[in-house]
Amino acid sequence: MSTSRLREILKTFRRNPLGVVGVSILCAFLFVTVFADVISPYDPYERVGKPFEKPSTTHLLGTNDIGQDLLSEMIHGARISLGLGFVAATIAMTIGTVVGVVAGYAGGIVDTILMRMVDIVLVIPFLPLMILLAALLGPSFWNLVLVLSVIIWARPARVIRAQVLSLKERGHVVAARSTGGTVAHILFHHVIPAVLPLSLAQLILATRTTILIEASLSFLGLGDPISKSWGTILYYAQARSAFLTGAWLWWILPPGLLISAAVLGFAFTGYALEETVNPRLRGRR
Repeated sequence: MSTSRLREILKTFRRNPLGVVGVSILCAFLFVTVFADVISPYDPYERVGKPFEKPSTTHLLGTNDIGQDLLSEMIHGARISLGLGFVAATIAMTIGTVVGVVAGYAGGIVDTILMRMVDIVLVIPFLPLMILLAALLGPSFWNLVLVLSVIIWARPARVIRAQVLSLKERGHVVAARSTGGTVAHILFHHVIPAVLPLSLAQLILATRTTILIEASLSFLGLGDPISKSWGTILYYAQARSAFLTGAWLWWILPPGLLISAAVLGFAFTGYALEETVNPRLRGRR
C-alpha cells in the first residue's frame, strides 16, 4: 500500500466520528493493559481485605468472597481478555485472508472447494460448536485461542474473497498478467497490498467478536479457571452467590460494563475503517 493511499485513509478516518470515539476507547484500554501493574492498587491474586467488603476508599470496587481486590482484578482482566481476543482474531484473520485471497484469485475448482469449506463453517450452529470444542479441548489460554480461531475465520475469508474478485479484473492487475507477471508477483505487489486495509478492518471486528465469545465461554465455566479475565470474574461472581449477598453491584456490573465498552470500541473503529476503505459503505450505518 502506497504512502499516499495510507495518508488518504487516515485523513478520511479522522473525519468519521464513530472512528474517533472507537479509537479513544481503545487507547484507554491499551493504556490500562500496558500499565496494569503500575495502576493496579493491589496484586489481584492476594487477599487484601475481608470477604464481600463493600466499595470504600481502601477498595474502590470492594472485594470478592475471599478478600481479593475487585478493581485490581478488573484492571488485570483487561490484559487477559483483550490479549486473548486479539491473538485469536489475528490467527483467524490470517487464515481468512489466505483462504480469501487464494479462492478469489485462483477461481475454478479451488474457489469452489474453499468456499464450500467456508459455507460449512458458517452454517454449523455457532453456540453448540463453541461449547463442544471448548469442553473437548479443556480450559486453557491457548485452547481458547484455538476454539475462537476455528469459529470466526470463515466470515473474513468470504469478505476478502469478494474484494479479490473485484481486484483481479482491474486494469493494472490484468496488465500485469498479460505482460507475463508471475502469480506470486501479482499477489504480493498488487492484490495483497490492496486488501490489507480491509483485512485490518476485519481484524478489529473479529477482535470484538472474540472478546464476546471468550467472556461467554468463561462465564459458562469453559475458560481458564486460574486466569483473571472479565469472563472468569463473572463466572466466579455467579458461582459464589454475588446476587444473594448483594455484591452483584460491584462484582458483576463493572466487568459487564467493561466488556460492553471494549466491544463498542472495536465495533466503532472497525465499522469506521470499513467505511473508509470502501466508499460504497458510507452513509449505510
